[in-house]
Amino acid sequence: MDHYDSQQTNDYMQPEEDWDRDLLLDPAWEKQQRKTFTAWCNSHLRKAGTQIENIEEDFRDGLKLMLLLEVISGERLAKPERGRMRVHKISNVNKALDFIASKGVKLVSIGAEEIVDGNVKMTLGMIWTIILRFAIQDISVEETSAKEGLLLWCQRKTAPYKNVNIQNFHISWKDGLGFCALIHRHRPELIDYGKLRKDDPLTNLNTAFDVAERFLDIPKMLDAEDIVGTARPDEKAIMTYVSSFYHAFSGAQKAETAANRICKVLAVNQENEQLMEDYEKLASDLLEWIRRTIPWLENRVPENTMQAMQQKLEDFRDYRRLHKPPKVQEKCQLEINFNTLQTKLRLSNRPAFMPSEGRMVSDINNAWGCLEQAEKGYEEWLLNEIRRLERLDHLAEKFRQKASIHEAWTDGKEAMLRQKDYETATLSEIKALLKKHEAFESDLAAHQDRVEQIAAIAQELNELDYYDSPSVNARCQKICDQWDNLGALTQKRREALERTEKLLETIDQLYLEYAKRAAPFNNWMEGAMEDLQDTFIVHTIEEIQGLTTAHDQFKATLPDADKERLAILDIHNEVSKIVQTYHVNMAGTNPYTTITPQEINGKWDHVRQLVPRRDQALSEEHARQQHNERLRKQFGAQANVIGPWIQTKMEEIGRISIEMHGTLEDQLSHLRQYEKSIVNYKPKIDQLECDHQLIQEALIFDNKHTNYTMEHIRVGWEQLLTTIARTINEVENQILTRDAKGISQEQMNEFRASFNHFDRKKTGMMDTDDFRACLISMGYNMGEAEFARIMSIVDPNRLGVVTFQAFIDFMSRETADTDTADQVMASFKILAGDKNYITEDELRRELPPDQAEYCIARMAPYAGPDSVPGALDYMSFSTALYGESDL
Repeated sequence: MDHYDSQQTNDYMQPEEDWDRDLLLDPAWEKQQRKTFTAWCNSHLRKAGTQIENIEEDFRDGLKLMLLLEVISGERLAKPERGRMRVHKISNVNKALDFIASKGVKLVSIGAEEIVDGNVKMTLGMIWTIILRFAIQDISVEETSAKEGLLLWCQRKTAPYKNVNIQNFHISWKDGLGFCALIHRHRPELIDYGKLRKDDPLTNLNTAFDVAERFLDIPKMLDAEDIVGTARPDEKAIMTYVSSFYHAFSGAQKAETAANRICKVLAVNQENEQLMEDYEKLASDLLEWIRRTIPWLENRVPENTMQAMQQKLEDFRDYRRLHKPPKVQEKCQLEINFNTLQTKLRLSNRPAFMPSEGRMVSDINNAWGCLEQAEKGYEEWLLNEIRRLERLDHLAEKFRQKASIHEAWTDGKEAMLRQKDYETATLSEIKALLKKHEAFESDLAAHQDRVEQIAAIAQELNELDYYDSPSVNARCQKICDQWDNLGALTQKRREALERTEKLLETIDQLYLEYAKRAAPFNNWMEGAMEDLQDTFIVHTIEEIQGLTTAHDQFKATLPDADKERLAILDIHNEVSKIVQTYHVNMAGTNPYTTITPQEINGKWDHVRQLVPRRDQALSEEHARQQHNERLRKQFGAQANVIGPWIQTKMEEIGRISIEMHGTLEDQLSHLRQYEKSIVNYKPKIDQLECDHQLIQEALIFDNKHTNYTMEHIRVGWEQLLTTIARTINEVENQILTRDAKGISQEQMNEFRASFNHFDRKKTGMMDTDDFRACLISMGYNMGEAEFARIMSIVDPNRLGVVTFQAFIDFMSRETADTDTADQVMASFKILAGDKNYITEDELRRELPPDQAEYCIARMAPYAGPDSVPGALDYMSFSTALYGESDL
């Protein structure tokens, strides 16, 4: 189909032949154009209070056609003819066609006669021409107009939407999403676009048409079914309908444009006002910074120290490197902002900006010039001052270093020389102090040169008028005075050390003699005290007699020990006499020993006090051991009787439970008589407990008169009571089993004989291997799985042993199971019939549901004949129910 574009105003109409050919090719288009053009005309005619029903009939008289043109153009046409004759109608139509031509539209092959005659194609062509001229021609988007402009507008509006790709005015609109996207773009509250589906075009189209008619005042010009049912919808109909959307939304766009224009003007004003405020603040801050900085740069007061001057230089460099560059930038930015503001105000036809008084750009430049003038010479002055102080600081630092070294060396030296450590020192320490003092005298002579250098530097600083000369002079004088004092103290200390050395050499010989004799004597006394106080532990009379003999021998050595003590004390008294005569300060102790005379006398007195205490303790222990021996004999006599009696009873009960004399009732009666006799023996056990308590209270831990302990007796007694009770219970259970299962006495005897035979350890229980051997001897042929099943029955707690009661319970049940197996064999033959297997369906048919399913579950691991899935022969059937025992 050919297009109607807007290359020139008079090119809106294509040749009529092409247009007619298109309509003839697709009658569906004619139907769509009828509906669309009729709805479009009515959307305008209703403003005049009328409408059309049949587009080719209602325009024949030309009256409504003229009325339509007046409504859409807003102009008055020539007065129409009111006659009903053909000539009147042709006149009215010609007036309408002349008005269309007056608007620059060239009508091709469309005459008034065809319209009056009701020619559908000509009528539709005329209406399309009107639509192009009055609805589409004025559309302009980004330098494109008419059809291309309308297409570009649709593409711009629908670009953000998924599944929408507008490329033309026919198939691009078939799914309805394009119409919905246009509505949602301008009125998003009218359509929930996220719920639309591309594969549901009818719903999409009807939704768009209904919403446009209800809320946008756009009449329904298309049928959703016609668009979906047509391979290529009519382009003119689509363009006509889409143009209605453009005109409906263009009004909103114009309002939005006007609002944006106002907002832009307001934004410019606000921006200008903000620039004014920024200029005022920036200018004020910059002038304040200049006012504070100039006095600092003009300050030429020198500092007394190199450090202070260097700090000034560093501050100036920080000013040049850190503080001034941002201010230079601020000054530049201030000028730029001022010029920009003036330009914007001029472009906006606003009066020029006039800063506050004193904040003009010229004011700032003048202040900045004063700042730079203050900077000149400040750095050179700083460097000159630093060089001047450098020489003084060098001498002062040299003085301080030498003075500090000397003071560090002399620190504590006067106190060291004044101390009287020699008065409490030993001889070896005195000799060491003398050597140390000689080394100090050599060091003192070596420091003489440093003291002279310190005095010379102090003199030079005074001559150069150093600012801190008073402190230098005071320090130098202090060093010289201290030096003279050290010389006098050194000589005095040497004399005292030499005098003390001679006295201590004499005392040292006496101390050595004292130490040689006091040490062994002190060791003897400490050993004696340790032996006398030692807590002895004996258990027999023989042991206490040996301790008494050793103590008598010790008492015989005491007189000789007292003589040695007195000789040692005489040596100490001689040292004390020398100290008193020559006024020697003996704050120190004997360097060869720590044993004092007081300690010797104290230990000796303690030894003499411990001797009678030891005599009494040995006597009391001898009496206690005699009493303990009587208790041992009394307990041993009773235990030697009770222990064998318990062992004998245990063996007798064991024989009764194993031997098969008489009936079970006879055995039960015999066991109860034994139980009564055992209970009657309890008073003797109680008496033995009382004797044992006396032994424990006496702390007796061994007894050579018996091998039985009370713990052995208790354990044996408890085992005896437990064994007789358990044996009676076993016999009672055997009687119950025999009566319940109908086992004869001969069978019971047979079971007992087999059990006793394989109870190799004679414990009344068979272990796993013995039990397996017993079953094999009784004719059982079983695999590991079957034996494990049997063990789970006879040993449910997995103790690894089988009691006689569990054994007879199992044997009695096995006898019953054999009878059941015979019955099952007969039942199997009845169900199987002529076959040698049974299927799952047969089991479900013949058995109750729950029993059938149970049986099938047991059969699952055993496969039947390969040709019949889920079937079992008799051997598999019996194995599934009873295990792998030989049935």
